[in-house]
Amino acid sequence: MNTTAREPLENASAQKDKPWLFRTYSGHSSAEASNELYKTNLGKGQTGLSVAFDLPTQTGYDSDHVLARGEVGKVGVPICHLGDMRTLFNEIPLEKMNTSMTINATSAWLLALYIAVAEEQGADRMALQGTVQNDIIKEYLSRGTYIFPPSPSMKLITDVVSFTYKEMPKWNPTNVCSYHLQEAGATPTQELSFALATAIAVLDAVRDSGQISPADFPAATGRISFFVNAGIRFITEMCKMRAFVDLWDEILLERYGVENEKFRRFRYGVQVNSLGLTEQQPENNVYRILLEMLAVVLSKKARARAVQLPAWNEALGLPRPWDQQWSLRLQQIVAFETDLLEYGDIFEGSVEIDRKVEELKQAAREELSRIEKMGGAVAAVESGYLKEALVQSNTNRVQSVISGDIPVVGVNRFTESTPSPLTQAGDGGIMTVDPAVEAEQIERLRAWRAARNQDEVTAALEALKTAATNGENIMPASIAAAKAGVTTGEWSEALRSIYGEYRAPTGVSGSVSNVSGGAIDAVRGKVSEAATSLGRPIKILVGKPGLDGHSNGAEQIAVAARDSGMEVVYEGIRLTPEQIVNAALEESVHLVGLSILSGSHNSLASEVVEKLKAAGLSDIPVVVGGIIPPEDAEKLKAAGVAAVYTPKDFDMMGIMSDMVDIVLRHDAAA
Repeated sequence: MNTTAREPLENASAQKDKPWLFRTYSGHSSAEASNELYKTNLGKGQTGLSVAFDLPTQTGYDSDHVLARGEVGKVGVPICHLGDMRTLFNEIPLEKMNTSMTINATSAWLLALYIAVAEEQGADRMALQGTVQNDIIKEYLSRGTYIFPPSPSMKLITDVVSFTYKEMPKWNPTNVCSYHLQEAGATPTQELSFALATAIAVLDAVRDSGQISPADFPAATGRISFFVNAGIRFITEMCKMRAFVDLWDEILLERYGVENEKFRRFRYGVQVNSLGLTEQQPENNVYRILLEMLAVVLSKKARARAVQLPAWNEALGLPRPWDQQWSLRLQQIVAFETDLLEYGDIFEGSVEIDRKVEELKQAAREELSRIEKMGGAVAAVESGYLKEALVQSNTNRVQSVISGDIPVVGVNRFTESTPSPLTQAGDGGIMTVDPAVEAEQIERLRAWRAARNQDEVTAALEALKTAATNGENIMPASIAAAKAGVTTGEWSEALRSIYGEYRAPTGVSGSVSNVSGGAIDAVRGKVSEAATSLGRPIKILVGKPGLDGHSNGAEQIAVAARDSGMEVVYEGIRLTPEQIVNAALEESVHLVGLSILSGSHNSLASEVVEKLKAAGLSDIPVVVGGIIPPEDAEKLKAAGVAAVYTPKDFDMMGIMSDMVDIVLRHDAAA
């Protein structure tokens, strides 16, 4: 008798639920390389695409712009024009594909390019399925890939929502994103309330624009989707998702009068937490990813529509295709080997679950009311309230890890470890992007510009500016510009000339460290003694060179340095090496600290060191923090960087003490 055979379903006629969409978030190097990766992943059973764009594409710069130096193809695929988009989806039938594009400030443009390519393939716009993230508000708070001020940014979101409702009814025109809020430190209550406040701001803007009639508005609300995060406290995270379902239904019914239950469904995709992945004992991340995924698939009432999982090694660097396959197989095992999809909601009637859900809902309602009294999410961004709240929450989280109040296995508990064979291979367990990729992309870009009809490009850009100036929907002019050969940088620059640019509040000034006791007292004493020796207080510059907008680390260093007694210069994200060097000169700083998480650390940090020397400031030491492989750390030190910090270096007071020592050593040697 075969005792290992699977028992048949008790009710053979029972209808199993369909699994969620299986995605992996991917894109790197070039459109051609990413296309090969997509086709490989689809061949392995992936059922939807999730496109990662590089930082120049996300922030509206062509690959040859000065701010794009070192960033091309690092955290995603560079898309400069229709030719790149055509290559990206070569031999992938877009009419049959469900494509998610993580793009925000330039979402209207990338959607225009996608439509243009789909139509070249012979696809009908009405049949296209997928999502653009198109959530600018959280960009001001977390990832930092915004371009324009809040008001025109909301106009662009509204244009995409209105256009797709009429022209692409199967498309999700905005994916209100709480994922990056959690990455920036948000508590479950903040994740719920800040995301829902953003969704309210979007719906209010769409309603008030008049582009969608009152009769059609309820159906338009049904196309709004969400993109969320799930952390390791998976009971709380699952309850958070059930709270999202209830609160969204409540908002659509009570605030907007949406009677049709179908339109009030909370539709969401998820990537589980990357912030919690550890550089130490990285193999433990596999278990973390599984537990976090369970939070968004176990409860049928609040099950995700699409899931993408990070790879175990993302705290080390860029995952390889094999690493992504491992994450994909995890999804497939849960969906197809377990009996999860054979049952209804297994949490219905649970006293504990109901209690936690109600607790989260009540706290979120209170925070939503507070934001509403400020004038809504946009006003709360402009005042700095939301950013300061996130920086404070993240400060509390970081300090709780340092103190051990939040246990992290392999980091502050059970740190004894045998070297992992997963990282011992010749590639160090990660994939690296060939530096030649940038030069090759720039060469293709220049060839594209040379081959196109410049008169058509000029006319398309003028039409785009006219549409923006007149308040017309931006999508028709953007699609025409895409087909004329306009580039990403040209599209963005045309709108910059109309809308202007924006620098969001940093949130640092209002945040207070929660460190207390001997650790910070010792560092404060050390800083005070150093000030006496130097003849003035230690002054450091915290800089974010390039286009990396993940500012959590920089913000935490700035807060810790300030609370240790140092003077801190922190001007936010997206600075050129020249701007950082000029600030170091003008502010007479003792040390420059660079935060770079995009993989461009070698080129950008080395350039800052070189430019400091050229400016006669070689006595100012440079330290660098980021996701930096050991071999790159050695290269940076050989190039003149004084110290390198990675996610394993989470003790803020230890870093502060190190920086004091570095300043004193360089002062003595000067």
